[in-house]
Amino acid sequence: MTSIDLLPDDAESLKRLLLAREEELVTARAGQAAAEAEVAHALAQVSSAEAMIAHYRLAIEKLKRALYGQRSERGERLLDQLELQLEELEATATEDALVAETVNATTVRSFTRKKTGRRPFPAHLPRERVVVPGPTACTCCGSDRLAKIGEDVTETLEVVPRQWKVIQTVREKFTCRACESIGQAPAPFHVVARGWAGPNLLAMILFEKYGQHQPLNRQSQRYAREGVELGLSTLADQVGACTMVLTPLYEALRVHVFAAARIHGDDTPVPVLAPGKTRTGRLWTYVRDDRPFAGPAPPAAVFFYSPDRRGEHPEHHLRSFAGILQADAYAGFNKLYDGARRQGPVTEAGCWAHGRRKFFELADPALRKRSLLSPVALEAVKRIDTVFAIEREINGQPAEARLAVRQQRVLPLLNELEAWMRLERARLSRHADVAKAFDYMLTRWPAFTVFLRDGRICLTNNAAERALRGIALGRRAWLFAGSDRGGERAAVIYSLIATAKLNDVDPQPWLADVLARIADHPIRRLDELLPWHWRKPTTVHDAAAA
Repeated sequence: MTSIDLLPDDAESLKRLLLAREEELVTARAGQAAAEAEVAHALAQVSSAEAMIAHYRLAIEKLKRALYGQRSERGERLLDQLELQLEELEATATEDALVAETVNATTVRSFTRKKTGRRPFPAHLPRERVVVPGPTACTCCGSDRLAKIGEDVTETLEVVPRQWKVIQTVREKFTCRACESIGQAPAPFHVVARGWAGPNLLAMILFEKYGQHQPLNRQSQRYAREGVELGLSTLADQVGACTMVLTPLYEALRVHVFAAARIHGDDTPVPVLAPGKTRTGRLWTYVRDDRPFAGPAPPAAVFFYSPDRRGEHPEHHLRSFAGILQADAYAGFNKLYDGARRQGPVTEAGCWAHGRRKFFELADPALRKRSLLSPVALEAVKRIDTVFAIEREINGQPAEARLAVRQQRVLPLLNELEAWMRLERARLSRHADVAKAFDYMLTRWPAFTVFLRDGRICLTNNAAERALRGIALGRRAWLFAGSDRGGERAAVIYSLIATAKLNDVDPQPWLADVLARIADHPIRRLDELLPWHWRKPTTVHDAAAA
């Protein structure tokens, strides 16, 4: 017997059977839609929770960094990873929430995602009011007797695309009816002789190249897409001309930095384009930063370029310097520490971050190529971190106060550390990795402990490493310097940008203002253009807001 044979023969029974089956199908579809909505709702909730957790993890890590300083060399990478994770989870949560809202619109309860509070838009931004006309008649009774009782304002952040313009400077000519002579106002100063680019455009080109690591060819392509054709060679001409114009300011920075009693020094490799290959040049930086011991002098950084890493280069850079140099154990600095040096010996101050890093690499499982960790290296890291914790407490205090704390609390710790390190070193083979880490510090122990006798000396050379960080990140974008002259130009502009950042000055508007003024600025008052003396020019909008 088939299924057809089971159907009733009369029409009324068939109709009732079809209606019952249709009701079953409608009920099944409704149940399926409700299940899909519940799944979408649950997925949105999970995504929102994950984004919230990532947000709080990032906030906690930032608070720990602010309270306790960088806990390890992985700290910066950890924050970058957390920010990237938060970015992805926020995007996923928003996408899932929109899906849940779409599904829930006709089925179950709506999902409202819990978001972190957004700060209000900055008050200094201009506001543009777009008024949506209200009703002209009552939607309820149709009466036109309406009275305004208030308004609701919804703010949306928008950006205006970059606007290019050509400034025409018109100088009218007049002739004298009496003597027939012709008079005319003098031509305005240009940043570059017979130049065509304004100071804001030049500052943008410089900052994009050296501050944002955008090579000139990429800038040229982007400007062309905006309708302004500026060739690569044209932009390169402006960079060279601006570097020449700004060189006196660079020299003023150099004098300021080497007038300090204590500076930080470091270098980083720079690939340089050569025929058929690339070779490795070096960018050297020397940083003056007296803020850790409450010094009144403003911070500054100066860069130098050299085609190689021979020791004669730092000897030339520091030929007139006879203070304290905080640096790593680079052998090229050794002649500077020589007591027979004509200008007087430079005092060597070791970097505890370098010494700690060698132990940390043996104690951190994330950096080990094998699972076996060194308990001796871990103990060394713990002992060194105790010293770092005390140093964070006295950061920013006067040199005398720092020295007193070091003598009272740090000196006993270092005496114990040295005795422990020499005892452990005697038990190790000279080929052991931990032994090499011990030797790095013990053979330079006077340089590592000189900070106990001078409150101005810092525990690390991180100031110089921070100045070089931008270059290390930028190498991925610009790949190599075009020539040795290109490296020298980079050193000039890097010095200006790094110094502006050290003084909490936005480099691009500062460079624009300096380029606009430097042509007719008295050379005897050049210091007025340095970042720590600079004040942002008041714009029309700023004046109106005040």
